[in-house]
Amino acid sequence: MTKALPSVSRPATPGFATFDEPHHSLLVDGDGEPDFDAIQTSEAFLDLKRRVKRFILPATLLFLAWYVTFVLLSAYAADFMSTPLFGTVNVGLTMGFLQIVTTIIITMAYARYSKRKLDPQVDKVRALVETDEELA
Repeated sequence: MTKALPSVSRPATPGFATFDEPHHSLLVDGDGEPDFDAIQTSEAFLDLKRRVKRFILPATLLFLAWYVTFVLLSAYAADFMSTPLFGTVNVGLTMGFLQIVTTIIITMAYARYSKRKLDPQVDKVRALVETDEELA
């Protein structure tokens, strides 16, 4: 009787020519591909979406309000925006510079938030589809 041997070019996987049960995560389909529908409805993925929204929504709304205020003041309050603060620097120039500073601050805050809150949750979502062979 012949025994099925794995080919040299294809490494043996659990279940090939053995009686072992193939190891699949709950969120991997029969072909070994991620089951995206199941991933999107998993609690880990939904928690990731909530964490993203928790930062993105308030930060975006605050920045847009700040930017629209700057634009409206520039368009309709020219006297206020041209008020000198010191030397040739006026309110409009200062607010324009603060737009750049605000963008940098939001970027740094998001990077910190992402590293502390999002990256660990991303690892949890990835763990839903990784098999033992992929971790090695």
